[in-house]
Amino acid sequence: MNNYIVNLKKNILNNLSSYIYKINSLPNLSLEMEHKLISRFYYCGDLDSAKKLIILNLRFVIYITKNYYGYGLSKDDLIQEGNIGLMKAINKFNPFFGVRLISFAIHWIKAEIYNYILKNWRIVKIATTKSQRKLFFNLRKIKKKIGWFNNKEIKFISNKLNVSIKDIIKMESRMFTKDIVIDFPIKYSNNNLNNILSDKYSNFSYYLEKLNWKKYILKKLNLALDLLDNRSKHIIISRWLNNKKKITLKKLANYYCISAERIRQLEKKALNKLKIILKNY
Repeated sequence: MNNYIVNLKKNILNNLSSYIYKINSLPNLSLEMEHKLISRFYYCGDLDSAKKLIILNLRFVIYITKNYYGYGLSKDDLIQEGNIGLMKAINKFNPFFGVRLISFAIHWIKAEIYNYILKNWRIVKIATTKSQRKLFFNLRKIKKKIGWFNNKEIKFISNKLNVSIKDIIKMESRMFTKDIVIDFPIKYSNNNLNNILSDKYSNFSYYLEKLNWKKYILKKLNLALDLLDNRSKHIIISRWLNNKKKITLKKLANYYCISAERIRQLEKKALNKLKIILKNY
């Protein structure tokens, strides 16, 4: 077995066929040897045992991945994702589970493949929720059997999968419409389609200018406020710059132990001073 593993590591596999051939030529992993390797890794952290577990279970990843070849994605990448799932499963496996490693790992392998397909099958994510992911993979299976959906078939699928008709129609539309390539030459023109597409309802420069102006005004205001005395600054902030609630003259009068009229006078004086500072700053 060790010779097989050493040869597998040394050989650089040029294509998928040679990789599959090499993996399938490895011996089957017995129950006793599997338990021994798992125990070594689980109790002692023996990485060599983990590597052997990975290599001798790769044949199952190849077998599982074959069910997902119809999504138009690279077989090599799908197998690689399945291998990642196998490694995660070995890291999580407990020798006391009472099942073979692959019985536990199959869920991790499929999960990695599922995530890869959903992220790479279309430019825009086709399924983001758990129910959408379930519907996506189930529709792929049913689609092979009954072809293009009609109203009767949609109702049948709705009852079978316990999802709404609206969700089925929406998912079918996502699945069976192709991505549109906009970076191609237009006939009788040197331009590309993406060069002439425009959003008529967006004015990016306006929003950018507005944002910069707001930052500029806030900066000037903060600098002007710093030139006021502490009491005047507190009154202006409390009366005009408090986002929660405007504080009344009476409350400020009680706080400073002066009359409300005096607070009003201080407020007016501070506002006039701010106007002069902002105008000449």
